[in-house]
Amino acid sequence: MQDDISQAVLAHEDVLKYLRGGAGESGAQAREKINGYLEELRTTQRHKFYRALQHPLYPILRKIERKHENLHHVLNAVGTHRILYASNHKSHCDYLVEPLVLDDNDVRPPLIVAGINLFGGPLGLIHKHVTGAIPIRRATKDPAYLITLKAYVSEILKKHDLFFYPEGGRSYSGELKPSKTGLFNAALGAERPDLVIIPVAVAYDLVLEDHILAHQSVKKRQRPFGREVAEMVRYAVGYRSRAFVTFGAPISAGDRDVHSRSDVLELARLVRARTGALYKVLPTAVFASAMRPSITRRDLESRIDRLIEELAARHANLAVTSGRQAVEEAAELLETRGIIVAERGRFRVRERTVLKYYARTIEHLLVTTGRTH
Repeated sequence: MQDDISQAVLAHEDVLKYLRGGAGESGAQAREKINGYLEELRTTQRHKFYRALQHPLYPILRKIERKHENLHHVLNAVGTHRILYASNHKSHCDYLVEPLVLDDNDVRPPLIVAGINLFGGPLGLIHKHVTGAIPIRRATKDPAYLITLKAYVSEILKKHDLFFYPEGGRSYSGELKPSKTGLFNAALGAERPDLVIIPVAVAYDLVLEDHILAHQSVKKRQRPFGREVAEMVRYAVGYRSRAFVTFGAPISAGDRDVHSRSDVLELARLVRARTGALYKVLPTAVFASAMRPSITRRDLESRIDRLIEELAARHANLAVTSGRQAVEEAAELLETRGIIVAERGRFRVRERTVLKYYARTIEHLLVTTGRTH
């Protein structure tokens, strides 16, 4: 039996056109394909069970202290607007940390858009039947899938808020990646005049998967999520971190033209720029950015002081105010993580690739060309 959203999707003009057949498919084959994708996309959120759930990642999640900023932007918008949350993507922990910040503050829960690799095994059942996550095939070019996804997202936004990651997957290099436009386009297709986009930035003192991501550098192939969870558990030994979730002012989207590619591109770029400006600059990031292969503590503090001055001049969202503070708060974290070593008043690099990963997390704040204010 089809639910209301599936029926509405099948009534979309683009979907009806595809169902008439074409591209070497009969109408029956086209309908079978569309219905298959609809079944894959269908999700259920049972919010009352969400917190009571003994989540497979709970042993990791409890090691992360959640902090938030500017939640008033959400609280002011939630009563009168449909909200599309657009966040940068650092870690698999994002899927839990950011929605839980909203839940901690009694904000209505959004559905979450997540890569389909997260939907295998028991965790996939939890995402599909409890947390309300929508599996996305990010790499597919199948027109049937793209048409179905666009229609499905536009229908979902008529009933639910939505949380998604415009970069697509996590950043393997540490930097803030360009935004993909597909889900922006789908959201505008909902034609809701009350739709706003709230940019969100999440930053960690230490990213749980830092060694995994940094050494892979770029995503070459999709790995089984179960294997990634096993690696995350291994790197969770001794792991502690803060997660800063910062919300931005709502960006009106209801008046954007879904048929204008320039409108959609401009919106995606604006959201990325706002997200980048919101990103919390943490001690580990400035330490990594100022670090040299071998450096005295005094010289490192001086270099960080100059870096902080530059970031402050650019109105960065700073969590650190001096080189001394940065070294005091970051050195032990990075040394415990095996990234640096401290000896006789000097710091030396042990994991150059991972250190660069953290340095790149604030690179977008230091590059002048193409910056959007």
